[in-house]
Amino acid sequence: MQISKFTDYAFRALIYLGSHQERLCTVEELSRELETSAHHMKKVIHRLSVLGYVEGLKGRSGGLRLAQKPGEINLGEVLKKTEENLNLYECFYENGCPLLRGGCKLKSITYLALQRFLQEYSHHTLEELL
Repeated sequence: MQISKFTDYAFRALIYLGSHQERLCTVEELSRELETSAHHMKKVIHRLSVLGYVEGLKGRSGGLRLAQKPGEINLGEVLKKTEENLNLYECFYENGCPLLRGGCKLKSITYLALQRFLQEYSHHTLEELL
């Protein structure tokens, strides 16, 4: 399994903002420090804002900061809410693999593995990463 760049940068942005809680940060700063385009980072920050993890303050002295305490930001929830596709195999889709009719157990094994993967992330918060 590979986590998307979007989720990777979401985690990195949260870590960066959590590491700089004493001040406001900008999208430009995040994109520079995390070595990604400002356009991509704007999408990440927008999604994190919609989800309630980041808040933006407008105005001349505005910027970005965490909207929650680091201990309240569950990594498993962030992963589930930012990762667009957790279907590891084609058989996870509705019209998936024809082998399922024959009793293929790959889907159930993979589903359990994915649940354990998500469960492990869910045992941790942003605070542990700071």
